[in-house]
Amino acid sequence: RPFVRSSTFRLFAAVGSSRRWVSVRRRASGVCLGSIWRSGGVECGVKVSRRSVTCAARAESEMKAVRIEENGGVDVMNVVDLPVPEVGQDELLVKIVAGGVNFVDTYHRSGLYAVKLPFVLGKEAAGTVVKTGSGVEEFKEDDRVVFFIGGGCYAEYVCIDKSQAVRVPEKVSLKDAAAAYLQGLTAHYLATGSYKISKGDTVLVHAGAGGTGGILIQIAKILGANVITTVGTADKAEIVKKLGADHVILYKEQNFHEAVMKLTDGKGVHCVYDGVGAATWEDSLKCVQMLGTLVLFGNASGAVPPINPLRLTKQGSVTLIRPSLAHYIATSEALQKRTSELFGWIEDGSVVIRIGREFPLAEVRDAHNYLTSRQSTGKILLVP
Repeated sequence: RPFVRSSTFRLFAAVGSSRRWVSVRRRASGVCLGSIWRSGGVECGVKVSRRSVTCAARAESEMKAVRIEENGGVDVMNVVDLPVPEVGQDELLVKIVAGGVNFVDTYHRSGLYAVKLPFVLGKEAAGTVVKTGSGVEEFKEDDRVVFFIGGGCYAEYVCIDKSQAVRVPEKVSLKDAAAAYLQGLTAHYLATGSYKISKGDTVLVHAGAGGTGGILIQIAKILGANVITTVGTADKAEIVKKLGADHVILYKEQNFHEAVMKLTDGKGVHCVYDGVGAATWEDSLKCVQMLGTLVLFGNASGAVPPINPLRLTKQGSVTLIRPSLAHYIATSEALQKRTSELFGWIEDGSVVIRIGREFPLAEVRDAHNYLTSRQSTGKILLVP
């Protein structure tokens, strides 16, 4: 049980009743800091070296983080020691419990989306507030929050502006919050913003067994849509059926365009949600009915090349949109509204969050390889 506490470390003594010096170890790391004299189960004295205490304090001033110094493959990601960031006036210092691994992280790593180097990867995470700036009244220490920021979430700690933090409801775990946040908000704006689904619409969702696809299927069903989805394996087909998909296409076994036209009696769908990109966009466009919408929201297989607008006319005056989540949560009000609705669905069971796999920071390269291999059937998390 604890006998000494501070903001930077805690000392714990083993339980025992014999008269002896009992080793004292730092709770988080197990590092021996000194010893305590026990007699009859009562702590009678402490001897802790100044060097040990100094080392403990210094350890809490540093953190592990995944940083890139150049663009490239997974080998450019390295776990490094960095100072724990200093909290600003309107900021929160958050100890991260789990961070999401997303395709946008691979774009930052590869250079598809330019970032200033060196750069700590990671745009979303959930954790607990450990310190607040002098200008923060909305949050306090130990509050549970989730957030989406420009970078820095592949780490043990991160500082965020108070406007970026959203409280996590008690019924939602921090890991579920991290797993749901970016992909859940993406699915939310796709279904309610980029193309607003109406009851009775038929939509095509690519990669339905992935994190975003799985949530999008569930939201589309909440809104009353008939959902067609594509997956790569029979196992994934079973997963998306449980999520509510009405029709499942195994794209490795059949041409998804031909299958969609057959399922819709040659009419096509009201909207295609395509996060795959280069490998699918042309046939996705062919699946869209007259006056329908093609939403290109990702580049999992590579970037989509420039498109001649006349192709949209020939397809039937189709609307093409390439949206970004940032524009749909640009204000605090928009962010809170979307998050509130998303977490409400999670709390009442309408949306189920699937965590596919967890990786420690040291295995971040494996996490990126796993994501891009398209093996995942749910959200991938990094756990510091």
